[in-house]
Amino acid sequence: MRAARFHGRGDIRIEEIPEPAVRPGTVKIKVDWCGICGTDLHEYVDGPIFCPAPGEPHPMTGETSPVVLGHEFAGTVAELAADVGDLSVGERVTVEPRLVCRSCPPCLAGHHNSCDRAATIGLAGGGGGLAEYIVVDRELVFSLGEVTTEAGALIEPLAVAHHAVGRAEIAPGASAAVFGAGPIGLLIVTVLKATGAGHISVVEPSAGRRRRALDAGADAVIDPLVERADERIREFTDGAGADVAFECAGADSVLAGCVAAVKARGTVVNVAIWSRPATLDMIPLVLKEVRLVGTICYAGDHQPVIDLLNAGKLSVNRFITRRIDLEDLVEGGFKALLDGTGDHIKILVRP
Repeated sequence: MRAARFHGRGDIRIEEIPEPAVRPGTVKIKVDWCGICGTDLHEYVDGPIFCPAPGEPHPMTGETSPVVLGHEFAGTVAELAADVGDLSVGERVTVEPRLVCRSCPPCLAGHHNSCDRAATIGLAGGGGGLAEYIVVDRELVFSLGEVTTEAGALIEPLAVAHHAVGRAEIAPGASAAVFGAGPIGLLIVTVLKATGAGHISVVEPSAGRRRRALDAGADAVIDPLVERADERIREFTDGAGADVAFECAGADSVLAGCVAAVKARGTVVNVAIWSRPATLDMIPLVLKEVRLVGTICYAGDHQPVIDLLNAGKLSVNRFITRRIDLEDLVEGGFKALLDGTGDHIKILVRP
């Protein structure tokens, strides 16, 4: 079968590899669509990061590069192992692409997203969605119901957004500020709207992405290059500040802006994966008793997201800005997302 494999920095190849076979307890999926994630872009530009380097097998999968890429995917069931009887061939499905040990302290506490040895399918081995077929454990497969496989390819990043919103622990009607309107920031806006948040502000320097934020459900957008975000947000919140702010940019100034924008005893959720250590003046955080929390991946978020999609409370097709074939992955996908224009949000690939 055809697959896109990461060999090293700037080296992704479309290759013919053996088609995977089902094992006991597994499901074989014909991939319909796979999204390109920002993590994939980081691997292409700066990797290997999460992809295991040659000679350094991942402790969970035992694999090294080259590995098949793609962890945001959906498709149809192609084959079931003999001991899997609760799915049907042809059924639309998506996958939670995290392999965890289930024996470390975080796993035993129910926080498997923080597993000490976790591997992500499509980065660290175990196959990937940028291939015609993949075989995964049944427990990682979720039926889509009436959701299309195009929308299904966005469930993984939606689950990231859903988990981040959950980490904020905000009450219905609470005000929120989202700093950064890239793909995850926009999906956080969508999830906030779907789950009952109040006023939502988005802080974003790109005019195009500010427009997309309004389409996603933001009540106000702020250009931080021309106005003070914290001052504008206080105008929307009776002078108090937002109940919660989401840092989705991975920049010192943005993290400080989040702290400035929230109310006393407000919450800042760091969503971004930083490329370097952050620097933050702690005095404003201390004086306002701001709660700073982290979030990573998801833990029990796929099914709630699927339920929201099936109930019509989430709409994601607006975020799909291009559809390409596997052969066009690098030029039409990776390079289009890296061109600096910000024109694209989510590019889907048809293996």
